[in-house]
Amino acid sequence: MYGFLVELNSTYKSTDFGRIPVDWDVVAMQNFSKCLIGLTYSPRDVSESGTLVLRSSNVQGGRLAFDDNVYVRMALPARVIVEENDILICVRNGSRQLIGKCALIDKETAGSAFGAFMSVLRSDAAKFVFFQFQSSLLKRQIDEVMGATINQITNKNMAEFKIFWPPKKRERDAIAEALGDADALIESIEQLIAKKRHLKQGAMQELLNGKKRLSGFGGEWVEKSLGALFDFSGGYSASREQLSAEGHCYLHYGDIHGATKYFIDASNEFGDIPKLNIPLKRVSKSSLLEDGDVVFVDASEDDEGTSKHVVIVNERQIPFISGLHTIVAKAKTNELDRGYRQYCFQAGRIKRQFKFFAVGTKVSGISKANIAKILVSIPPTLSEQNAIATILSDMDAELAALEQKLAKARQIKQGMMANLLTGKIRLV
Repeated sequence: MYGFLVELNSTYKSTDFGRIPVDWDVVAMQNFSKCLIGLTYSPRDVSESGTLVLRSSNVQGGRLAFDDNVYVRMALPARVIVEENDILICVRNGSRQLIGKCALIDKETAGSAFGAFMSVLRSDAAKFVFFQFQSSLLKRQIDEVMGATINQITNKNMAEFKIFWPPKKRERDAIAEALGDADALIESIEQLIAKKRHLKQGAMQELLNGKKRLSGFGGEWVEKSLGALFDFSGGYSASREQLSAEGHCYLHYGDIHGATKYFIDASNEFGDIPKLNIPLKRVSKSSLLEDGDVVFVDASEDDEGTSKHVVIVNERQIPFISGLHTIVAKAKTNELDRGYRQYCFQAGRIKRQFKFFAVGTKVSGISKANIAKILVSIPPTLSEQNAIATILSDMDAELAALEQKLAKARQIKQGMMANLLTGKIRLV
C-alpha cells in the first residue's frame, strides 16, 4: 500500500497519484493478484491443431480476436493455461502502443495457453482491474517503466504497479459492471457498423457493375476508357514540411492514402485541409482542383493503395492545389454524373485493373498513360447514375451517423472511467 500525504476534507484525500475518496486506498497489484509467465516454444512445436497459444495479435480493441492463431503440440506447464476472467496482457512488442494492451479471458478461451511475450494477471477482482489497465494512472506507470527505448514491462513491474482501490467488493463490482455495460454498447455499435459496411460493399458491387438494375431504368451499359472521359495531369510538388495553416488548400498524396471517404469538400473541410503559402501564378491551371475533379495517387506501398482516390467537391471554386504524387483527372465530357464519380472507381473491376497496371517492387506506381487505359462500364443515362449514387450516399450517411454514435459512446466511456476509477462518482 501507498502512504497518503494530506487529507483534504472528510470525503477525499490526496495521494502521490491523485485525489481519491477517504475510504479508498492506493494498492500495489501484488497485494490482490499474481502475474504468470507465458509459454516459450519453438517452430517445431507449432502445429495445424492442438492447444491455442494466445499472442498479442489475439488482443484487439480490449477484446479477444482469433483471425491469426497459432497452435502447439507439446507438454504444457499448468502456469501457461489460462482460466476464465484471467487478464491477458501484452508485455513485449515491437510497437510501444501495444504494451499494456489487454483482454479478459472468456469461458470459450479458457484452457488455451499464452505466449512468452504475454503475461496473465490472475485476481478475484479481475474485471475491475481490467479497466484499470485502460486508465491514465496505469498507462503513466507503464510509460515510466519502459523509458525511451525499451518496449517491455516485466511481471515484477506489474506486481509493483499501483491502482486506486475501493476496499468494498460490491463497489468494485459495481464499477466493473457499469464500465462493462459501456463496453457492450460500444461493441454492439461496432458490430452494426461492420454489418452496414458489408451490406454497402455488396450493394455497391452489384450496382456498379450492372448486376442489379434499379426500377425504371433500362438500356445497355456503355464501356469507356478513362482516357476517353478525362484529361490527366500531375500535381504541384511540395513536401509535408512546407505545409501549414496559412495559404491555399493543398492536397497531399498522404492525405488521400489516409482518407476514410472518397470525396473532399473544399468548403466544409476548409479548416482541416493543409495549406501551401505560395502565389497561385506558380501553379499550373491543370493542378488547380475544380468541382468534380478526381485525384488519384501515383504511388503506393501496396497494390491495394494504387486505386486510392478522392473526388473534389468545390462549388465555390476555392483555390485548391493538387500535390506531389497525384494524378488529376478533369472531365472532358458530361457522361459521368458528379455524384456517381464518388463511387464508380470503387468497383472491383476498376481496382483489379489498377493492380494490373501497377509497377514496382517496394512501391507500386501507376502512370497517367496507364490510368487512361482503364475501362469503366457506366449506365447509359445520367439519371440512372445519379440514382445509384443517391442510394450509396444514403448508406454512407447512415454509416457516418453510426460512426458519430460510436465516437460519442467511446467518449462517454472515457468520462465514466475518469470519474468511476478515481471515486469522483460513487455508485454505492
